[in-house]
Amino acid sequence: MTQRSATAEFGAPSAAQPPVAVPRIALVGVHGFGERHLTNLARLEEAGALELVAVADPNPPAPGRLKDSVAVFTDLDRLLAAQPGADVVILATPIQTHAPLALAALAAGMDVYVEKPPVASLAQYSEVLAAAKAAGRLVQVGFQSLGSHALPAIRNLVWSGGIGDVLGLSAKGQWVRNKAYFKRSRWAGKRSLDGIDVVDGVATNALAHAVATALHLAGAHTVADLASVETDLYRAHDTESDDTSVIRIRTAHGGTLMCGLTLCAPEQLDPTVTIHGTRGEITLYYTRDEVVVTTPEGERRESYGRTDLLENLLAARTGGDPLLCPLQQTGAFTLVLEAIRTLPAPQAIGPDHITWEGEGDDAHPVVHGIAELIDRACRAQATFAELGVPWARSLPPVRSLTLDGATVADYQDGTHIRAVSSPRPYLHPVRTLGGTVVTDHQPLDHVWHLGVGVALQDVNGVNFWGGRTYTREAGGYVWRPDHGSIAVLETPVEETAAGAGSPGRLQERLSWNGPDGAPVLGEERTWTWTGVSPSVWSLSLEFALSPAGDRPVNLGSPGSNGRHEGGYGGFFWRLPACGGANVWTAVGSGESGVHGSVSRWLAWSGTFDGGEATLIFVAPEGSTDPWFVRKDGYPGVGQSLAWGTPATAKPGLPVRRKITVFVADGILGTTDIEDLINQQGDLS
Repeated sequence: MTQRSATAEFGAPSAAQPPVAVPRIALVGVHGFGERHLTNLARLEEAGALELVAVADPNPPAPGRLKDSVAVFTDLDRLLAAQPGADVVILATPIQTHAPLALAALAAGMDVYVEKPPVASLAQYSEVLAAAKAAGRLVQVGFQSLGSHALPAIRNLVWSGGIGDVLGLSAKGQWVRNKAYFKRSRWAGKRSLDGIDVVDGVATNALAHAVATALHLAGAHTVADLASVETDLYRAHDTESDDTSVIRIRTAHGGTLMCGLTLCAPEQLDPTVTIHGTRGEITLYYTRDEVVVTTPEGERRESYGRTDLLENLLAARTGGDPLLCPLQQTGAFTLVLEAIRTLPAPQAIGPDHITWEGEGDDAHPVVHGIAELIDRACRAQATFAELGVPWARSLPPVRSLTLDGATVADYQDGTHIRAVSSPRPYLHPVRTLGGTVVTDHQPLDHVWHLGVGVALQDVNGVNFWGGRTYTREAGGYVWRPDHGSIAVLETPVEETAAGAGSPGRLQERLSWNGPDGAPVLGEERTWTWTGVSPSVWSLSLEFALSPAGDRPVNLGSPGSNGRHEGGYGGFFWRLPACGGANVWTAVGSGESGVHGSVSRWLAWSGTFDGGEATLIFVAPEGSTDPWFVRKDGYPGVGQSLAWGTPATAKPGLPVRRKITVFVADGILGTTDIEDLINQQGDLS
């Protein structure tokens, strides 16, 4: 905001009461963060920039802490009644007092510096904003990171195309807070106190700078700059407020910002805000004003200075620089706070997922695997619930596949998946009859891998796989705005439940739509499942891909575009982490022995979280599609329909494929597998 617009918004200081040469400051709240303000005020006073004339706190400062000339009061009302002649008041007080104290100071004709969060509700924000405008006063909010000189440098780098097109932003904070932290005051860890909103929490207070800084870099300042705020709030401490949360923010101009924040990390790390681009990333360590730029050319670091927000406020009062964090530019942050305030209380994380470290008031909880979960959430732009984290809220599936009343797989429609992961329907989790989960989705290594389903990376130039696209021209993977999505058509689907010896069946029609929403392919897909034995069940997938128009459509892969042995695409099953993994066919074993091979069946066995299991992938008789197998880099199995050359779907001649998978508890051998397949008869 320019100085001209600031004046237009709030009006110029009254000509009858011009600012004095040396502004006089009153500080409300001298303990906690107020101590930092006292230190900063002493620095600026020694430099002749201001004069501290009064403080207010029910617990007065220690003797000798202040000059004798500083008047001491127990609260702001008494300070204002004494009329010490202060021009600016600094509010370093509990969250729930910010709005009423700011209103009182504005009514007294003072400019205000208020600590974060500025208010405890959107209604309070509107009230204080209106009061500031009516009084012609300035209100600066203490998001100190917004004074960083790194911010304009980052914006210039983004605008210049230094990291390509922006894919999204993320804010990550991993701090450690012990029991004593929540005993420091009556309001700590509270959503409300005596019926008054407090809205303390990891996103609204402890790591609020992460949220505010990320919003600033996303160009989201006012309420109108946000399209939606989705929150997923949890707590490991015995508090009312959240201490481990994911917040997904969509801006009015189409950007996505993910905030993954916790006070229950194994160790305290410097929080970051990262801008993710198609050619690299910019990461700001905002507490130390350090920027790390990572591109294919390498990594570079640079440190920046910072403008003190109080000095900035004093300069703005006399027609100097505009405010760096004016109240009206914190509307987007307040909308995030409002979303948290109006939601139900955060869900407690179960004790099985927490380890307490330390003793007494020094004890602090560590949420198991929280660092990787925050990384996954930010990279996948997904909430903890959408990731299926065991302690998170359950995300109901669109439907479930059941056998005799027991759920063996959940069907997700993919509508919650980020656009650059090519949203599409998939099965996850898939379980053995004994309950062992044998699929993964949105894993950290490839967040676009989605359980069990059908995906292709090149359909007439459209990526229906997700992530980067392999092109012959680049000779490698590049980010392109080429991601499609697969949607379930709003037409009836045929569905029957399995049980009492009869198979279950789900038949559906899907539309493969390009980035512009136009259909590229139509698909007829059928899932069939049935029990085989007390420890084995089978899942069959049959699909047919047809052009949506009257012209042929090429179905390709990285392999058909020049990547050696990179022919993945078609059916794909992403497995979870697997100990002692073994993969083999009737004639080969190990990834190198089976990847790219053609055989009737392929087996994978190992120990998963929950137990031992074996998966047997069976192709129809006469199939010539090679197996795509990854075991060392990540666990996954697919059957490629475009290994080295594209397949072509023609009008009236769809590309058809079928595969059957036996899901078994325990470790099966080759003889067991061949007997099982032979007992089932013709699977084609």
